[in-house]
Amino acid sequence: MAKKTKANIGFEKQIWDAACVLWGHIPAAEYRKVIIGLIFLRYISAAFEARYKELVNEKEGFENDPDAYTEYNIFFVPKEARWETISAAAHTPEIGKVIDDAMRAIESNNHKLKNVLPKNYASPDLDKKVLGEVVDIFTNDIDMSDAEASEDLLGRTYEYCIAKFAEEEGVGGGEFYTPSSIVKTLVSILKPFANSRVYDPCCGSGGMFVQSEKFIEAHSHMRGAISVYGQEANPDTWKMAQMNMAIRGIDANLGAYNADTFTNDLHPTLKADYILANPPFNYHPWGQEQLKEDKRWQYGLPPKGNANYAWIQHMISHLAPNGKIGLVLANGALSTQSKGEGEIRKNIINADLIEGIIAMPTQLFYSVTIPVTLWFITKNKKQKGKTLFIDARKMGHMVDRKHRDFTDEDIQKLAATFSAFQNGTLEDVKGFCAVATTEDIAKQDYILTPGRYVGIEEKADDGEPFDDKMKRLTSELSEMFKKSHELEEEIRRKLEAIGYEI
Repeated sequence: MAKKTKANIGFEKQIWDAACVLWGHIPAAEYRKVIIGLIFLRYISAAFEARYKELVNEKEGFENDPDAYTEYNIFFVPKEARWETISAAAHTPEIGKVIDDAMRAIESNNHKLKNVLPKNYASPDLDKKVLGEVVDIFTNDIDMSDAEASEDLLGRTYEYCIAKFAEEEGVGGGEFYTPSSIVKTLVSILKPFANSRVYDPCCGSGGMFVQSEKFIEAHSHMRGAISVYGQEANPDTWKMAQMNMAIRGIDANLGAYNADTFTNDLHPTLKADYILANPPFNYHPWGQEQLKEDKRWQYGLPPKGNANYAWIQHMISHLAPNGKIGLVLANGALSTQSKGEGEIRKNIINADLIEGIIAMPTQLFYSVTIPVTLWFITKNKKQKGKTLFIDARKMGHMVDRKHRDFTDEDIQKLAATFSAFQNGTLEDVKGFCAVATTEDIAKQDYILTPGRYVGIEEKADDGEPFDDKMKRLTSELSEMFKKSHELEEEIRRKLEAIGYEI
């Protein structure tokens, strides 16, 4: 079994092995639905089985009482939907129908999941022998008995599979899952409180809500203490978010259907206390032509070729009077002057809405390696006319050759730095953090790149006098120049020997 870390859920390899069994047997677009549906069934069955054993051992006769499960945010799984039923039918011609019936049984007991769960397993396009082999992998090789509810299990697994599918097919994967390092950083800095309204206008698999709920539970011991609102355009991802919320017992309003946030805002009157989002990077086209007179563009009309500043302004329009935003954007949004974006950024800065900017390291995402930035936008911020800049590009550690992760200590350091800024006690640290006034930012042409403000980290004095160091370095440089000339002459002679002159 793979080593389990925050960036590795512990059984990606087994999940991928299950997907590969399907390779060549069904259309690529169907892989994800089949695998995600089985993950969902396996997960809720594992949680149910663990609770069932507890109740049987208590010998009070409550093992068949649905309330004994729902009070612990565990699905009561009817017998026909339990994994033991599915596993027993793995090598029968009816396996597809058994799984579809299991999905229908779960939907009938949970109205919010109606028409959400995949029911394509009985399709004649899906080879039942192959499906049975996949069920075997889930039965024998994938242990979900200790899967933590705090992990965005469906989202992480979904993104891993998408990245692998994209790698195999030679196409780019989308952004629909935000790594826990980023989400936990956003939540730890924003610190959502109980009885608040949390909104994500491009909610993907719903990971922002999972971590917000966990934060509040950890600090106030209250589950279900926030009102969750979200929207997602992709129908498959919207269904996955609904499953994710259902697994965790989070009562979320994600709209009655999937819809594009710009052209069909499903929460038009919402004023949220906290908005957390990871919009699609540099998304286009986004429908600017039909939205040119939209009231959301208070700071300027975003260009049709990039939705970054459309997302920002959409979120600002949904903020409560003391609301806060934490969002993820590609680094280009910090400095672009393209087609009015620089003017929009200038207007937002002059409105004193930008509370902080954190430059993040690369390789935090499964499917993209580009560096990203965290933006914190706040109405009625504590430090008027000031913005915090943090350069966190050197933070974190590599958990494998491709993926970086933050420790809890890394996240706490960023959150503590933000708190010190808000309380007026933060001192600038060269190369890491700095507080800039709106006037300082104006002198930098309203560019928000943290490196411009935090500077370069000071190196420890090695004790070598400056004159001695310069003599040593210039001597070493002279030797290098001499060596380069020798190499140049050797290359010239060898080229001449084969009839070429330079």
